[in-house]
This record gives sequence, C-alpha cells and structure tokens, in this order.
Amino acid sequence: MANKFNAIPVTVDGIRFDSVKEARRWGELRLLEKAGEIRNLQRQVRIPLEGRDGPLRHIKSNRAAVYVADFVYFDCRLGVEVIEDSKGVETDVFKLKRAILAAQGKEVVLT
Repeated sequence: MANKFNAIPVTVDGIRFDSVKEARRWGELRLLEKAGEIRNLQRQVRIPLEGRDGPLRHIKSNRAAVYVADFVYFDCRLGVEVIEDSKGVETDVFKLKRAILAAQGKEVVLT
C-alpha cells in the first residue's frame, strides 16, 4: 500500500524499504561498496539532534529528537562520511531537521 506521498514499500533481499527509489539506491550503494569506492555502508542510522544547550527534546514525551538517515557511509575518494537521504518529497519536518544537522556541521545529501 502506498503512503501519503505515493511511495510504495518494497522488500529486497529480505530488507524492507519505504520506497522503490530507496531500494534502488541501496543496490547502487552496495555495488559501490563491493567496488571499494565506499565503505561502512549503514541503513537507518539515528543521528541525535543537538541545540546550543544540548540535545533537542520532544515537548510531549521528552524523548531525544533524532534524524534517521536512509544511508550513512564513508566515501573513500572524498575521504568523508556521507549522510544520504533518498527523498521524493522534502517535507517541512525534513527541512527543519536538515537545517539543525547543518548547524551541527553535518550535511545531508539528497538522492
């Protein structure tokens, strides 16, 4: 069943992805990893959101606020860690979390 943004969940090699686009990108990244161009490929990585005075928290639950990256890996050619999100629609919440990460010195690459 499609979600509100018309993304259709799909399972590939026993892994559930939120969209065909995300599953396709996972396959591309796996090939890059096998070729030695990237390493330490991870999915659904939770990155804490920090403010000037410490961890950001949800008002109602007081839980720590996090950004969940679709993919995180080390790009061997560039020599940097890459945080990547496979998005079809940039929601307001995504834009806010991306801005908070930018203030933390972390860039999110969209694919």
